[in-house]
Amino acid sequence: MVASAANLLIIEDEPITRSQLAAHFEKEGYNVFTKDNADDVEKLINDEGIELCLIDINLPGKDGLMLTRELRTHSDVGIILVTRKDEQIDRIVGLESGADDYVTKPFDPRELLSRVKNLLWRVKVQEKQKEKGFKRSFEGWTLDLNKRQLITPGNDIQSLSTGEFHLLLALIENAGEVMTRDQLMNKIRNREWYPDDRYIDVLVGQVRRKFRQFEPDTTFISTIHGTGYLFTPVIS
Repeated sequence: MVASAANLLIIEDEPITRSQLAAHFEKEGYNVFTKDNADDVEKLINDEGIELCLIDINLPGKDGLMLTRELRTHSDVGIILVTRKDEQIDRIVGLESGADDYVTKPFDPRELLSRVKNLLWRVKVQEKQKEKGFKRSFEGWTLDLNKRQLITPGNDIQSLSTGEFHLLLALIENAGEVMTRDQLMNKIRNREWYPDDRYIDVLVGQVRRKFRQFEPDTTFISTIHGTGYLFTPVIS
């Protein structure tokens, strides 16, 4: 991935933090856009071809969580939430809102750069999958790799965040095999699993809810206690 080809949007209301982040990523060769609030963000993303957003949760007016939820209804843009909060529940709420990753202030610029690179890489992989137009079908459902959509047996469409998409794809491509959290984390985030990180469990819960919105008793993803998760349907 060439850094100069990536367009980043930093949405941060603290002028010093916003300036520091912009300078850091510009130094690394990224094209950086900045905003101090959530107004007209979707238009900017579309107009400038933004590939990844760094969004502060505590924005004035519309906060970062609300903005993330709104973006996820129309956009596949990569989203990393940035905040001073470090409680586990805040991380979970952020991920459940549709964010792909979450970092807390103060953060190591090198770690943030690494997370941005990893997420952009996943976005690029997803774009290549879209070009191929692949689909995976199971029990009347379809995962459309071209549009990153989950299509119900009744042809209703449910969008997926980057994390949800890659988790479901990893489970589907290993259907019938138990996937440990380590394996799933490596598939979707390319980093080691930390025992206190509930990221995989949160994503599984989100994907299960997508299924159960259509079929309340759906149990496509089984929990294998002490090990991980198993995707049970036969894939076609």
